[in-house]
Amino acid sequence: MSDVLRAESHEQARDQAIRAFLRSRPEFVHDDPELMQALGVRPDVANVVEFGPAAISRVSRAHRQESKVRRRLERVARANLEAQSQVHAAALDLIGAVSHADLSDRLDALARQRFGLCAVIALEGPDHVPAGWRALAEGQCDLVLGPGAAARLGQLPTALGLFAGLEAEVESLALIRLAVWPAGRKGILAFGASAPDAFSADMGHELIDFLARVVERTAERWPAP
Repeated sequence: MSDVLRAESHEQARDQAIRAFLRSRPEFVHDDPELMQALGVRPDVANVVEFGPAAISRVSRAHRQESKVRRRLERVARANLEAQSQVHAAALDLIGAVSHADLSDRLDALARQRFGLCAVIALEGPDHVPAGWRALAEGQCDLVLGPGAAARLGQLPTALGLFAGLEAEVESLALIRLAVWPAGRKGILAFGASAPDAFSADMGHELIDFLARVVERTAERWPAP
């Protein structure tokens, strides 16, 4: 047996002995006022041990902390539910687009009205891009997102070119990779926020991914340009 295991075994045996002693001699604690005070308990008139002020204070603090955590979780849950509802409503509006240009216009309008963001759809060549979409050079998606990366969030100064003419509005970005039409033509769905901390690298991006998939499927209703 190692020294660590031997020490643990001795501690367990000691604790068991103490518990056995206190069970057989409860008056050892009950008849010692200083020990009772240190433990934060007190006997009532019926000779039943009650929690004293110190113990009650500890319970009260624990309850307040638990309530604070619960309220914070409830706030986060409500915010998440509201965000999901907004995204689902935005998806229904996007599905109603009648052209590539209308899809782009609807996306930016929805982003501004529902989330306070600006939004663009960018697409790599070699062919023309739909009206209202931003043109990217071949390989630019991997250059901006990183090879094979599905998304990138945070303060990304090198990606501000996606928002040509709107750079002054954008302090942080959310970029999601697109693959449109059967050929899987590469693109980026980009959201820009005026607040530098609106998007950060440690944020989840499931809802933005969902919108990206809606944009892909809706765009494929019309032929590639």
